[in-house]
Amino acid sequence: PVPAHLFRARTALAQDRALRGPGHTPRSHPAAHTTGLQLTPDRAAFTLRTTMTDFSLYDRLCGEHFILAGPCALEDYALALDTAHAVKEAAAAVGLTAVFKSSWDKANRTSGQGFRGPGLSKGMDWLARIKEATGLPVVTDIHLPDQAAPVAEVADILQIPAFLSRQTDLLLAAAATGAIVNVKKGQFLAPWDMGPVKDKIEKAGNPRILLTERGTSFGYNNLVVDYRSLPVMQELGVPVVFDATHSVQLPGGLGSSSGGQRRFVPVLARAAAAAGVNGIFMETHPNPDKALCDGPNSWPVAKLPALLKQLSAIWNIPYDL
Repeated sequence: PVPAHLFRARTALAQDRALRGPGHTPRSHPAAHTTGLQLTPDRAAFTLRTTMTDFSLYDRLCGEHFILAGPCALEDYALALDTAHAVKEAAAAVGLTAVFKSSWDKANRTSGQGFRGPGLSKGMDWLARIKEATGLPVVTDIHLPDQAAPVAEVADILQIPAFLSRQTDLLLAAAATGAIVNVKKGQFLAPWDMGPVKDKIEKAGNPRILLTERGTSFGYNNLVVDYRSLPVMQELGVPVVFDATHSVQLPGGLGSSSGGQRRFVPVLARAAAAAGVNGIFMETHPNPDKALCDGPNSWPVAKLPALLKQLSAIWNIPYDL
């Protein structure tokens, strides 16, 4: 049976398929019937993707456990490609859906001297090539509304950074692309505060939403995770992700960069799986100590298979309380 907290998302997808029919592109999306928005072709900015590939990915994220994993930033094409292959292999070995994650621009670095990535043009080229070579869907960040459309030409999932989680124009621009939108909960927000965030995207005509817990500010340069946030956000009717690597971050803890407590990544990830989270996000790198971005909280690629095996085992524990 489909979990109750996913029923609404799965129902919306079923309704869309019924509207679409064989070879038919609907003139309106199911979400429009509840928001009053008519998503017609002459409102191209609000026209959603309607290919079976796009909808089957969100279906899988609604109905299966999954991981979003990859290097913090695109440092080097070969490194990113090798990591993507490793993520795909480790996930397939335990039957998890995998999405490759990496950022083309880290716009919120602690220091202006911090590595940001290859930029939009090269970043999209690399992600497109990685996507083609591995067959993995891709998730990456956007920071400004005008980045949404060009990034969505490559990315299957647009990610909204935690610091920007309430920026209305950014959320609406992401929604308008029709891509799946993953919003990271701001470190300053309660889990129920993500309700209005989800509503902004949904009322723009896009019900394909993920919400991610990535820790809450706890004094200076520290984060803490309240696992009650996972079921609270699931009650909003969308899949919920736990960010196991940023949750162990020590923001700005090294002065000119953020620190992290890598050894706690598996502890927090296992706890989230036990709490029933839908997916796990983690940054992984072949040599985290040499990573150009978020190395202290990145998980080594070589240790990824063992961790995913543990998470899969926990997710497969049958319980009905």
